[in-house]
Amino acid sequence: MKNHIPHDPSLGDVHGSIDTTKPGKGWRKALSFLGPAYLVSVGYMDPGNWATDLAGGSKYGYSLIWVLLMSNLMALLLQSLSARLGIVRGIDLAQANREAYPNYINYIYWVLAEIAIAATDLAEVLGMAIGIQLLTGLPLLAGVGITVLDTFLLLYLQKLGMRKMEAFIIALIGIIGFCFLINIVLASPDFSEIVRGFIPSLPEAGELYATKGISGAIPSETALYLAIGIIGATVMPHNLYLHSALVQTRKIRQTAEGIRQALKWSFVDSAIALNLAFLINAAILILAATVFFQTGRTDVGEIRQAHELLSPMLGSSIASTLFAVALIAAGQSSTVTGTLAGQIVMEGYLRLRINPVMRRLITRLLAVIPAVIVIAISGEDSVDRLLIFSQVLLSLQLGFAIIPLIHFVSDKERMGRFVISSPIKILAWLIASILVYLNARMVGESAWDYFQESGHWMVKVLIILLGLFFLGLLLYSIFFPAWKKQHDAGAYHMHPDSSSASELSIPVYRKVAIGLDFGTNDHKLLGAAIGQAGTDTEFILIHIVESPSAIIHGHETADAETEKDRARLNEYVEQMQKRGFRAKAVLGFKNSATEIIRIVKEEDADLLVLGTHGHTGFRDFFYGTTINTVRHELSIPVLVINV
Repeated sequence: MKNHIPHDPSLGDVHGSIDTTKPGKGWRKALSFLGPAYLVSVGYMDPGNWATDLAGGSKYGYSLIWVLLMSNLMALLLQSLSARLGIVRGIDLAQANREAYPNYINYIYWVLAEIAIAATDLAEVLGMAIGIQLLTGLPLLAGVGITVLDTFLLLYLQKLGMRKMEAFIIALIGIIGFCFLINIVLASPDFSEIVRGFIPSLPEAGELYATKGISGAIPSETALYLAIGIIGATVMPHNLYLHSALVQTRKIRQTAEGIRQALKWSFVDSAIALNLAFLINAAILILAATVFFQTGRTDVGEIRQAHELLSPMLGSSIASTLFAVALIAAGQSSTVTGTLAGQIVMEGYLRLRINPVMRRLITRLLAVIPAVIVIAISGEDSVDRLLIFSQVLLSLQLGFAIIPLIHFVSDKERMGRFVISSPIKILAWLIASILVYLNARMVGESAWDYFQESGHWMVKVLIILLGLFFLGLLLYSIFFPAWKKQHDAGAYHMHPDSSSASELSIPVYRKVAIGLDFGTNDHKLLGAAIGQAGTDTEFILIHIVESPSAIIHGHETADAETEKDRARLNEYVEQMQKRGFRAKAVLGFKNSATEIIRIVKEEDADLLVLGTHGHTGFRDFFYGTTINTVRHELSIPVLVINV
C-alpha cells in the first residue's frame, strides 16, 4: 500500500464546521451529530428508483415489500462502513483509494465514479423534468433546461452552511413523505396484505393473479427479475464516497471515547434516515399495488403512466398533483448530493480543486446534454429507456466502491481498535457479493440483448472487450490489497542480511505519542513527531502532572495546576488540529515513567517521542531516569530528541 500521501480535508470549506465537542447532553447533543445520513438517504429515493418500485407494486402487489426491507438493511450496513472510514481515519473513500491503489487504477476509478455521478444526475434531471411537465404541462426539453438553474440554489445553500443544507434536504424529504402519505390515505390499502408482504416470497405471476382474482395481463418480468432490479438499484456508489466525507463536517473529540460516540450517533443517524427512505420506497410500491395491481392494471411501470392514472382511479384530482410534487422534490434533493459527491471524487482522486460554479455546471451538463440529445432525436417516449440506461451505468461502478471500502475498514493496521469485527466483515462481503452479482447480471443481460440485436461485428467485439475489462478490474480490486500486503512482507524478508538502502523497510506510524513538559522546546518535539507521521497518523500529547496534590491523589486530583496543565495541553491539540493533524490530549499523574508507559500501552501507540537536555547533571525531559526506564519497558521505537 502507498503511504505518506498528504491530503486536504474532505469538503474543506465545511470540514469540521459543526462542533459536537461542546458541553451538552440529551437531544441537543444527539442533534449535533445527526444530519449527514439525510443527505445520503435521498439517493435511495431518487427518480431512478421509482420505476422499479412502481413495476414491483403494479405487477406483484405487496409481495415484494420484503425485498425493499432487505435492500435497506444492506444499504444501512454499507453506509455505516463508509461513515466509519471517515470518522476513524479522517479521510473519504476517494482519498483512501488514492493511498491504496496505483495511480493508473485510481484514474480508472475516478472516471467510473464521475460516470456514476453523471448517471445519477441524469436520472434526477429526467425525474425533475418529468415532474415539471406533469405539474405545468411544459415540454420535457424546457423542464430539462430549468434543472440547470438549481446550480445557483446549491451554491446558495453551500454559502449558508451545512446545517442549512441539511435542513433543506430534510424539508424536501418531508414533502415527499407528506405527498405519499396523503395518497396512501386516499388509496386505503389492505394493511393485512402489507404485513404479509414482509414474508419473503417470489410468487409466480399466473398463480398469484388467480389467487387474488386479478384479471391483468401476465407480466413478462418474473418476480425474481423485479427483485433483482430493486436490490440492484438500492446502493448508489456515489453515496459511499459522499457519506465518508459528510461525517467529517462534524468536529469530534479525537479520543477513543470521542470516536466511539461519533460512530454510535452516526449509526443512529443512518438508521433513521435510511428507514425514512425505505418508508417512501415502500409507499410507492404500496400505492402501485393498491391502485393498479388490485384493479388489474398490471401493465403500469412508467412514471408518467402512473401519474395519469392516479387521479381517475382514486377519484381525487389532488392525487396526481401530489405525485408530481413528490417527484420534483425527490429529484431536487438528490441533485444537491450528487454535486457534493462530484466534488469529493475529483478532489480525492486528483487533488484538483475547481470553482464550485464550474464543478456544478460540469456535473449538470454531463447529465443535461445526453438528455437533450436523446429527447431531441428520439422524442419524449425515449425517456424511460434513458432512465434504465442511467441505472445500468450506476451498476457498472458499484463493485469498485464497495470492495475497496470493505478492504479499508477491515485493515487493523489502519483502523486500530475500530476495525470491523469478523462477523461484520463476513456479512459485508456477503452483501457485496450479492450486490455485485445482481448488478453484473442486470448489466450482463442488457449487454447480451444488445449483443444479439446488433448486426455489426465491431460492436460485438467491443461488448466482449468491455466485459473482460470490467471483470479484470473487479478481480484486481478484490485481490490487490491482499497481494500487496503479502508482497511487501515477502520483500521485507528477502535479504535479511543486506545493508543496502534499497532493502530498507520504511515504517508508517499510526499513533505517535509525545511527552511534553511545557518548556520552551515543546515545538521541537512536536516538529520531530510530525516528521515521522503518515497521512492518517494520530498524535497523543502527554503531560505528567507532578504537583503535590497529584502525588497524593493521582487521577483524582482536581487542583488549579492540573486544570491549568489540561487547558494548555488542549491548546496544543487545537493548534495541531487547525494545521490538519489528528491529535488528542492525555494527562498522567505521579510517576513520569510509569504513567508514560501506561498511557502509551493504553493508547496503543507505535512510536514515542521524548526530549532530553543532553547534559549530565541536568534533568531529562522528565525527572530522573525516565527515558531509560521507558525505553526498556516498551517494545515500540522511542525517538529521543536532544533539546
